Amino acid sequence: MSNNAPRGRGPMGRPGGMGGAVEKPKNFKKTWVKLINYSKSFVPVVIIALLAAAVGTALQIIGPDYLKNIIDEISKGLPSLIGGKPVIGSIDMAMVYKIAGALLAFYLISSVLNYIQSYIMATVTQKISRNMRDDISKKINRLPLKYFDNSSIGDVLSRITNDVDSIGQTLNQSLGALVMSITMIIGALIMMFYNSWILALTAVGTSLIGFALMMLIMKTSQKYFSLQQASLGTINGHIEEIYSGHNVVKVYNAGKEAKRVFEEINGNLYESAWKSQFLSGLMMPVMHFVGNLGYLAVCVVGATLAMNGTISFGVIVAFIIYVRLFNQPLSQIAQAANGLQRAAAAGERVFEFLGEEELEDESGKTTELKNIAGDVEFRHVKFGYDKDKPIIHDFNAKIRRGQKVAIVGPTGAGKTTIVNLLMRFYELDGGEILLDGTPISSVTRENVHDQFCMVLQDSWIFDGTIKENIVFSKTGVSDEDVVLASKAAGLHHFIMTLPDGYETVLNEKASISEGQKQLITIARAMIQNAPLLILDEATSSVDTRTERMVQAAMDKLTVGRTSFVIAHRLSTIKNADLILVMNHGDIVESGTHDELLKQGGYYAELYNSQFEMAS
Repeated sequence: MSNNAPRGRGPMGRPGGMGGAVEKPKNFKKTWVKLINYSKSFVPVVIIALLAAAVGTALQIIGPDYLKNIIDEISKGLPSLIGGKPVIGSIDMAMVYKIAGALLAFYLISSVLNYIQSYIMATVTQKISRNMRDDISKKINRLPLKYFDNSSIGDVLSRITNDVDSIGQTLNQSLGALVMSITMIIGALIMMFYNSWILALTAVGTSLIGFALMMLIMKTSQKYFSLQQASLGTINGHIEEIYSGHNVVKVYNAGKEAKRVFEEINGNLYESAWKSQFLSGLMMPVMHFVGNLGYLAVCVVGATLAMNGTISFGVIVAFIIYVRLFNQPLSQIAQAANGLQRAAAAGERVFEFLGEEELEDESGKTTELKNIAGDVEFRHVKFGYDKDKPIIHDFNAKIRRGQKVAIVGPTGAGKTTIVNLLMRFYELDGGEILLDGTPISSVTRENVHDQFCMVLQDSWIFDGTIKENIVFSKTGVSDEDVVLASKAAGLHHFIMTLPDGYETVLNEKASISEGQKQLITIARAMIQNAPLLILDEATSSVDTRTERMVQAAMDKLTVGRTSFVIAHRLSTIKNADLILVMNHGDIVESGTHDELLKQGGYYAELYNSQFEMAS
């Protein structure tokens, strides 16, 4: 599926797990600098949280050394043989309680500091995520429509949801885990070398073997995770394609071919998924084996050193704990590094979006359109979605207030583009458009939009009550106004047959036809009560009987308004005051329906071809 929206239509046209493949950022350092600058108001608090994590971890590292002292005190009081007879020594319990009390205090303080770190980071990351979503939401309203012509809706939504969530999770989990893991490794190393450099080298050597094996497994599994993700995308696309076109597959007896393709993709997915999951599953057994190997090596070497009197028995016990403290953070660092990479990749996409070129600032414009009659003039209008590929070459037209103007022509002629320019969804490359003699470029876009109400080909309905859908963003609308608009649109009787009337909630479960949805949008346009009206293929998605109902409602809507009707069904615009026939971005003919038929030109050819097709 293409990520590019069709040109010329505008607003009226249309698992990750541990060990998985991680999207790599284009510039890791630059993106993290941007993230830090974006979050600079929270940096002091984050530093406090990370310091708390580091100090809390350091206090845990001291623990084994105190356990060593307790073991040594107990060893002093163990039975010994003198002259073949056991002599029971006394254990200095006061010293044991003293050391144990200090150790308990360290563990309690460590727990409190880790709690503070978790609380601060959870609070800060959620605030950063909220700010990012707010900024993205505000940015969307400041982006030109051209951006959305080249970007898919799914891509924009992914930046708001997935990317922001990735950044928040990394800041909350990976940063703290990284600081704690690095502190743990450095602290464990220092304490091991402090107690016995021989045992320290023994423990580090076995741990490095495990780390090397883990890196080898990760490097090997990475390519299979990438293949798995690619195969998942392929199989999802195939399933969506086949099931959405299930009837066509059945009609053309393409089931066997579809099954063959599915089995081929599924086989590739099985191979890549099996290998990636198997290799990823090896990591924990390998790390456990290396950890146990470390314990064994420390016990054997430690026993030798203890027999020589180089170290005490308590040092061996402490080292067994230090080996665990040293090995554990190695895998955590790898996971945290993946998290930082993922956050940088997500951050690039978010900042790329926030850095997109915005609409021109119009805060300095003071001219305002008020109580306009509806005169519209196009003067030498030129426009292209790409400036080197013009679509509208030299468009000129004068529309008097209250006229119903139909714009017709083949697909790609520029019909919807003209209306998009009229509403300032895009800026002109040349010429100007005037409302009641005022260039629309001299007033704000919001002020231009206030002059229009619209009924589009796609009847846009949001989750909410019928009343809320009709009122939409209009303020100061009474219930009586809503009822009057619904009656004018021919919708009131239907609404009153519903159990909750105007308070009926419209959602996926609501049973409402396309024609009824279209009538709701017509009632919404009546509530807006703007002097100009846009009707863009408003009856193209309904049946003939419903079309007559919608057409009757639209005829009421056009009374007293300057109306622009875009239609492919030429039979629906016979009563237009003016028909503009467009082709290749220019007006090739203009006049009433009867006048254009008499001319026997392009319009007559279009109309007759439709008539022949209908017959």
